[in-house]
Amino acid sequence: SYIISIMPSSSSSSCPYLDTINRTLLDFDFEPSCSITLESSPHIYGCLVCGKFFRGKGKQTPAYTHSVEEGHCVYVHLTKGTFWCLPDGYEIDKTEPSLQDIRLALHPTFTNNQIQTLDTQKELVRDLFGRRYLPGYVGLNNLNKTDYLNCVVQALGHVRPLRDFFLLAPNDDNVIAIGNGDAVAAGSTNGKRKMTTPSSLSTTTIPYEEFSPIAKCFSLLLRNMWSPHRFKSNVDPHMLVQAVSVASNKRYHVGQQAEAGEFISWLLHQLHVGVGGSVVRPSKKKKKKNNRKGGGGSIVHETFMGNVEMTTIVTRRKRRGEQAALAMLNEGGRDAAIMHDNNNNSEVAAFDEDDDDDRAGSDDEDTMERKRQKREILQSLADETIIDEEETVTETQFLQLTLDIPEKPLFKDDDGGLVIPQEPLVNVLRKFDGVSFSDVLAMHQQTTESKEDGTIVSKKRRYKLKTLPNYLILHLSRFKRNGFFVEKNPTIVMFPVKNFDLSSYVFPEGGRKEVPTEDQVRAMSTKELKKLLVDYGRGDVANNAIEKNELLQHCLDFVSTSLPDLLADKYDLVANITHDIPAEVGREGTKHNPLEEGSYRCHVQHKATGQWYEMQDLEVTETMPQLIGVSESYLLIFERKGAVLRNT
Repeated sequence: SYIISIMPSSSSSSCPYLDTINRTLLDFDFEPSCSITLESSPHIYGCLVCGKFFRGKGKQTPAYTHSVEEGHCVYVHLTKGTFWCLPDGYEIDKTEPSLQDIRLALHPTFTNNQIQTLDTQKELVRDLFGRRYLPGYVGLNNLNKTDYLNCVVQALGHVRPLRDFFLLAPNDDNVIAIGNGDAVAAGSTNGKRKMTTPSSLSTTTIPYEEFSPIAKCFSLLLRNMWSPHRFKSNVDPHMLVQAVSVASNKRYHVGQQAEAGEFISWLLHQLHVGVGGSVVRPSKKKKKKNNRKGGGGSIVHETFMGNVEMTTIVTRRKRRGEQAALAMLNEGGRDAAIMHDNNNNSEVAAFDEDDDDDRAGSDDEDTMERKRQKREILQSLADETIIDEEETVTETQFLQLTLDIPEKPLFKDDDGGLVIPQEPLVNVLRKFDGVSFSDVLAMHQQTTESKEDGTIVSKKRRYKLKTLPNYLILHLSRFKRNGFFVEKNPTIVMFPVKNFDLSSYVFPEGGRKEVPTEDQVRAMSTKELKKLLVDYGRGDVANNAIEKNELLQHCLDFVSTSLPDLLADKYDLVANITHDIPAEVGREGTKHNPLEEGSYRCHVQHKATGQWYEMQDLEVTETMPQLIGVSESYLLIFERKGAVLRNT
């Protein structure tokens, strides 16, 4: 007898069970783990009939057992994106047109052409339930006090260079788009990429398969947020929350509120390391050195890193010491003492130590008395307490600037609440004007001091900005912790949404550059024209120009349109994160934690229409820019005008 098999071959493009797929039950935002054994492995399959996840596809595996018991036959490999029919065990053809929407919902992908149109897209798209949404402006589910993470992701998801990098990272062709429009093959240079940016930092990035779990989850979350092929109009950040909890050793965990300013600093560092950035902290450089190259390279440093010069004056209370006292006596006065010798040598030079006879009746008796008096004076001077000031100048990098806002008022209103003051952002930025000194709490930083070093009485610093990044993060420090509770400063910091001028706070080395005139540009050679474009991140334009006339026209257009804004240090607001607390929190006589009981909101702008959106977890509503500038802002992200240039 003959057995006739009705199972389709592995090369068959059709499957008789495709009509059993229920797309309304599919949700790929959760971590790929087996619903039976609760284990995570590279071989987790999702049932396209009921939406549950199971391990394996061989016999006696949960997926195989589920297919036999429930009659659910169509599965998808959650990592590879391949489709399988169980229990028959054959793979469904990749070109099956009815499965393309599931493939795009599972692993959204973007091309360079799609990336260029993200900021100009105005049309709304629909999900499976008929709800309309705008890609990139979708709500994120709050998993119990994870609103700080949602707002940080929403804000970083609208920083174009960072967004483009992570949207294009997992592409099959492995091509990464840079913020200024360049496209660089990731497989070249032994699997590493080198990107040309205005800051001239050397940047290398490992392949996507070697990204850290946080970097992969962050990339997947951004791709889901900007995907127009979603089955639902909101996104669940479950995978990123789990990766953050593991990497931070549950410092940022579900059910535990955290400060968004601290979290964004931690997350940027994790993303920097996760995409191949250096884990070695950039070394502090003295002012005399003119080497301003950064200490590690990644898209994070390329986007957010700036340089600041820090002058520190430390005042110490210390014992004068024998060496300084001896120098004072030898010079014949107290004003001539040398106080800058910090050696630990405690030996005292002798004062004409001859073999004198100090017996009674000898001629040397008076001489010995004078020497004894000198020793007593020397000892009293050595034990005297003096005040010493030491000044050091260092240059270091920063990813965000922390601003101290004025303290909240002491007086209450009639209802027991605070009288909330308002302060312009330009006044808060005086910390970085290069003139003002700010006090640093140093008494608790030096608990054990040697007698030679003394005890630190005060420490003050002056900050002078050397270079600003294309995207500037300002952290308004609102929360203060003491030994009993957490306090929040409700002072409203007013700021402009457009054309925020920071030129008075930047002191570049060698002075501020001037925009070359048209005659100067026409007199440049081909090498000088290319250098002008490359220095400001327009290397793609310089490389694509074939003839000098074409290159000259590009330079003239760049000098007349974008370069003045780049050199003027003017910024536009990209994202604003605010923190709100209930009305009863902070009232007199109440004991509430404003951090735990408050919530975060994020404001972002749709550049194509100029409309501002307010996003709080799953809610996305329109708002007016006038309300943004007077809110209790906590984190501000500004974009340099002219920093983004699209290909034409």
